Amino acid sequence: MTDRLRDKVAIVTGGAAGIGQATAQVFAEEGAKVVVADINEKAGSETVSEIESHGGRAIFIPTEISHENEVNHVCREAVKTFGRLDILVNNAAAFILKDLGASQADWERSVSVNIVGTALMSKYASEIMKEHGGGSIVNVGSISAFISQPSFTTYSATKAAVVQMTRNMAMDLASAKIRVNCVSPGTVLTKTSNFHMGHLGMTLEEFMESEAPKHLLGRVGHPREVAYAILFLASDEASFITGANLMVDGGYTVQ
Repeated sequence: MTDRLRDKVAIVTGGAAGIGQATAQVFAEEGAKVVVADINEKAGSETVSEIESHGGRAIFIPTEISHENEVNHVCREAVKTFGRLDILVNNAAAFILKDLGASQADWERSVSVNIVGTALMSKYASEIMKEHGGGSIVNVGSISAFISQPSFTTYSATKAAVVQMTRNMAMDLASAKIRVNCVSPGTVLTKTSNFHMGHLGMTLEEFMESEAPKHLLGRVGHPREVAYAILFLASDEASFITGANLMVDGGYTVQ
């Protein structure tokens, strides 16, 4: 365990699996006290147990980020348990892949989680950060905000919004010494990839063969590779960076 986030308190939404879980683990390894916020209680509790088994400190709070009362609760519980709040990672997302045939319910779920949920978490977390002299917010975008993909309209639209929200939030919160940045991953192998595979009608082997060549590095990413980018932006090492979007995509978008 090192100390890049020593004495820091962080909330990671969607922290029970994938990139969120890897981020929670990396943050704990770097000395942060971590609040794992997720709708999956079993996986969230398991993530906390894993962190604690390696000497870290973490709690799990079940949170549906599209519900304002639960957002307010998780932010207040972070302060109640650990005394402050320094970092927010907006990772939770609804992975709904639909074209214009999407139902109103599909759109409402995508927007309420990916856009409104991100805004609500940032609102309540930043109010607390202001009380403690500043902080850092890292949003998780996607290459889907920058490229065209078949039947991705619902997801891509919301991730494009997250990237733009990052810029606006950075401007609005700069005077409070709160930095706001974004990472946009390429294809990363997580449990969510199963949805993508099912959407494409592919096996894991077919999916890997299809996705790997799209990245200059010739492979898909792993959750920890994104987590380390989030760690950098969240840490004081990125103290002069705000309003930025970091592509963590193995070169996908430069081709």
